[in-house]
Amino acid sequence: MDRIERVAVLGSGVMGSTIAAHLANAGFGVLLLDIVPKEPNAEEKAAGLGLDSPVVRNRLATAARAGLEKLKPAPLYLPAYASRIEVGNLEDDLPRLATCDWVVEVVLENLEVKRQLLGRIAPHLKPTAVLTTNTSGLSVNAIADTLPEALRPRFLVTHFFNPPRYMRLVEIVSSRHTDPAVAAGMAELIRVRLGKGIVTGKDTPNFVANRIGVFAMCNAIRHMVELDLTVEEVDAIAGPPTARPKSATFRTADLVGLDTLLHVARNSYELLPGDSRREEFKLPAFLEQMVAKGILGNKSKGGFFRKEKGEGGGLSFYDHRKGEYVPAAKPRSASVEATKGIDDPAQRLRAALGGKDKAAEHAWRNLRDTLLYAFERIPEIADDVVNVDAAMRWGFGWDLGPFEMLDAVGVPAFVARAEKDGVAVPERLRGIERFYVEEGGRRRYLDLAGGGGYRDVPRPADQIDLAVLEKSGAVVERNAGASVLDLGDGVFCLEFHTKMNAIGPDVLAMVHKAVARAERDGQALVVANRGQPAFSAGANLMLIAVAIAEGAFDEIALTIRAFQKAMMALKYARVPVVAAPHGLALGGGCEVCLHATAMNPLAETYMGLVEIGVGLLPAGGGTKEMALRAIRLAEKYEVDASPFVFKHFNTVALAKVSASADELVAMGMLREGDAVTLSPDRLVHDAKQKALGLAANFRPGTPATGLRAPGRGAAASIASQLWNMRMGGFITEYEEQLGRTIAGVMTGGDVPAGTLVTEQDLLDLEREAFLKLCGERKTLERIQHMLKKGKPLRN
Repeated sequence: MDRIERVAVLGSGVMGSTIAAHLANAGFGVLLLDIVPKEPNAEEKAAGLGLDSPVVRNRLATAARAGLEKLKPAPLYLPAYASRIEVGNLEDDLPRLATCDWVVEVVLENLEVKRQLLGRIAPHLKPTAVLTTNTSGLSVNAIADTLPEALRPRFLVTHFFNPPRYMRLVEIVSSRHTDPAVAAGMAELIRVRLGKGIVTGKDTPNFVANRIGVFAMCNAIRHMVELDLTVEEVDAIAGPPTARPKSATFRTADLVGLDTLLHVARNSYELLPGDSRREEFKLPAFLEQMVAKGILGNKSKGGFFRKEKGEGGGLSFYDHRKGEYVPAAKPRSASVEATKGIDDPAQRLRAALGGKDKAAEHAWRNLRDTLLYAFERIPEIADDVVNVDAAMRWGFGWDLGPFEMLDAVGVPAFVARAEKDGVAVPERLRGIERFYVEEGGRRRYLDLAGGGGYRDVPRPADQIDLAVLEKSGAVVERNAGASVLDLGDGVFCLEFHTKMNAIGPDVLAMVHKAVARAERDGQALVVANRGQPAFSAGANLMLIAVAIAEGAFDEIALTIRAFQKAMMALKYARVPVVAAPHGLALGGGCEVCLHATAMNPLAETYMGLVEIGVGLLPAGGGTKEMALRAIRLAEKYEVDASPFVFKHFNTVALAKVSASADELVAMGMLREGDAVTLSPDRLVHDAKQKALGLAANFRPGTPATGLRAPGRGAAASIASQLWNMRMGGFITEYEEQLGRTIAGVMTGGDVPAGTLVTEQDLLDLEREAFLKLCGERKTLERIQHMLKKGKPLRN
């Protein structure tokens, strides 16, 4: 599998083209093929092109590749990666498949269509090529049995979830002929190179995630009707309050497509004659009527929910009782309110199910039926609870899988409540206390298919789990905001554990302890966090808001000095420091990364210096660092620093946030030699390896001196551009002032061009500017508004 470098994707629809895009993200060479159009379109005819023209024959794949830049969310890390995708058609270009190591078919979800196409391409595949089908539930054996005998061991299902870049789940399903080594190799390739979470399923209808997920959605609709609730009322409880995603039930249906949901449910009913809950897949007539009317979800700009445009518009939802849209009412219920402010998903779930209103009753009925259904599907759809739980977390965005939910509720309590409802409970569920246990720092699962004992949850050798390390006694320093863990081999890890990993005094104090520990007892330091969607959402805004309101500017100055000192301790540690950000890395979180010796971000990292959004500038060394990098670039190329300063000024002043880690290169934040990891499992491991590599020949630096400041001339040029923007009505007078303040710091202050300044001079300018902006009335108003909305610090 390590020799797979060129991949063919057959089918350039939305799914095929976005799989091709993610393969390009991962550095594969991609060949994207689709059918030949029946005839030239009007534009092609006007250009004198006939059906023999390659432009016409390749039109579908060419248009799909071009359309990748317009899709939202963006399937490519960078638009330039589209150049890694070659295009062609399924008639002229089949011989090109001989150059491909892996061929993935992504055509119409129709068994005969897939069989015919795979039969046509089989003679063109090289003897070592792997062939996979991206089906959401067709029988892999039914397809494999029609393939040439020599190809069958190299054929299997690789079911990507949509959108492929963002959805972590890939289901691997083998046929009776598949070589186990081929399946294992493909699972490892997809996990490491594409960053996916692998679930091993069986050749059953809809495999694992869709089998459970579609049942849960159909069941939720049934109980909504029985309890006389609206889709809006159901979604209020079926999301985060019950450890499921914000899209809940009906917004998820809108994302998937109501026609797709109806199709999958019908297929499930037809293909599962022996399923004890088969009738659950019969959806009510109102949903069929919606589809018949063209109400299909997001792709038709209206599904269970719809946003109205124009005056008097707003969000509305489909009232299944009236058969029409009605304005959203934003329902409130005591059971949902009881979950507010609870971070732990298990605690939220218990709070929601403990309610006495109709919302809580719906949540209980839906989860009761779904969890029992999941339990009864082992070993039918998968051999263990680990695969089922992972499928629902990665494929449907649940915070907890079905068996993790059972543990959260308490298995005996769940059984007792279900029996009180008069629901039949499987005999083998009785007597089970937990599906997961912690033993000696190891997470173990109950092996339902193998005799009932506990087995270790499989973990790849290249996965460093900070939670497991913590339980095994690896913590060597700890306070309320952060910890230092021993990763082994002389590498320590600084980890934050505040809400959204916000940076406050405890975190700053632990920075110094982490550096000291690594310098004294080790050879490198990694900064990595876990368990939240944010590496760090920035500094603790509440502390700043309170200090500004109280006029405690001396206290603010001390806080900023402490922040800057901590960042400089990271930058000039006597051991290499590698930052491993993921998710949101904003404001102060970004500054931590900028001061590390190197970065090893997760591909899905959204990083930026966004303080201007609340009327401030980055003052934990962020403004200084962007100015310093601009000056260093000018020195490297022996040119004027102004163009580099202008570019980095825009990054700060426009509060730019990367849409992927790869975008950080152009933003001046990711440097040559830094690496990007696609697999979340490997992030800490890769950062540790990076740190060990740097440690071998590490030479500590010292704070920069002798820097040639761009000076007041460069600041004046920026000020002129800002004035023009204000005169054109693009920015306000207040925003112009903010921009001038940032420009003053980044150009080295009110000095002639070429004046020698130090890194500390830039830090001092940064701190003074921050304090000045804290005195502005609008700054406090902006911070308070941001806090009221409960959003992270970003513009």
